[in-house]
Amino acid sequence: MTRIFSGIKPTGHLTLGNYLGAVRQWAEADQHRADALFSIVDLHALTVEHDPGRVRRLSRQAATLLLASGIDPERATVFVQSHVDEHARLSYLLECLATDGEMRRMIQYKEKSVLERARGGSVRLSLLTYPVLMAADILAYRADEVPVGEDQTQHVELTRDLAVRFNQRYGPTFVVPRATPPKVAARVMDLQDPTSKMGKSHETGAGIVYLLDEPDVVRKKIMRAVTDSGGEVAFDREAQPGVSNLLEILAACQGGNPEALSGVYESYGALKKDTAEAVVELLRPVQERHKELVADPTYLEEVLRRGAERARGMAKPTVDGAYRAIGLLPPVNEAR
Repeated sequence: MTRIFSGIKPTGHLTLGNYLGAVRQWAEADQHRADALFSIVDLHALTVEHDPGRVRRLSRQAATLLLASGIDPERATVFVQSHVDEHARLSYLLECLATDGEMRRMIQYKEKSVLERARGGSVRLSLLTYPVLMAADILAYRADEVPVGEDQTQHVELTRDLAVRFNQRYGPTFVVPRATPPKVAARVMDLQDPTSKMGKSHETGAGIVYLLDEPDVVRKKIMRAVTDSGGEVAFDREAQPGVSNLLEILAACQGGNPEALSGVYESYGALKKDTAEAVVELLRPVQERHKELVADPTYLEEVLRRGAERARGMAKPTVDGAYRAIGLLPPVNEAR
C-alpha cells in the first residue's frame, strides 16, 4: 500500500489556506487511499524565537483540528513529531550527508533569514538545517508520497537527493519519495494582499481566515477583502488577483470551477457575500467537532499516545538500519 507522510507546523492558528490547501485532502482522500501519517511537526517551530507555552497550546490545537476536520486516528497515524525520537536521530545522519551549499540554496531559508535580520534578530542554525530534519521526517517512514504545496516542493527534492545519495554510498536504505501537490486551491492567498499566500501569522491577521474564527468574523474579513480596479468579475490571477482569490475560495468550498463562477457575478459585493457564506458553512462542522473534542482532552491524549507508538514502530527499523549502514556500532546489548 502506498505510504504518505505530511506534517503541519504549530507556529500559528490553522487557516482556511491550510484547510483547503492540505488538511481537507488529507481527510477526504489521502487517508482512504494510502497508509497515511500526519504529524504535528513541533520541532520545526523552534527554528525562530518562540514562546514555549504557545508552541504547546498550538500543537494541541492543531492535532485537535486535524481530528475535527475528519482525519480518523483508526485509519491514519496522527502524532507529534517530538514524541518520536527517530526524527532527531535520523536528522543528524542526513546532516552528515547534506552540504552547506544545498542548505543555503533553500528559498525559504533565504526569505526567512532576511526577515529575521530585518527584525534585528539573529538567525538560528536550525533555520538553515531544518530542511534536513524535514527529510528525516519523510525518509524515516519510507514514505512514497508527500502531499505538499508548491512552496515546499524544493524541500521534497532535497529529500529525494539525500535518499539517493545515501542509498548509493551506503546501500539501499530509503524509499525515494515524490511530491504530490493538492489538486484544488493549493495556494489560498491573503485577503488583504492577494499576491501573498495566506499564512498562519501576520501583524493584524485582517487578511487571514482562521479555522476557529467566529462566523461574523469570517464574514467581516471576506467582505473587506481587497479586490481590483475596473469592477469586472473575471478570473485572471495576474490582472485581478483579489477577485481571482475570492473565486478560487468559492470554487474550492462548493466544488466548482473559478472560471465558470466568474460569469455568474456582476458585482464584487455579491461575490464577497456568497464567498463569505460558503466559508462559514464549510467551517461550521469543523468548529462544532472541535468543541466536542476540546471537552474531552483525554481522548486527544490517547490518540497522540497511540499515534506516537505506531509511528515509532514504523520508523525505528529504518533508522536503526541507517545507523548500521553508515558505519555506527549498534548498542552493546543489541550486539549480543
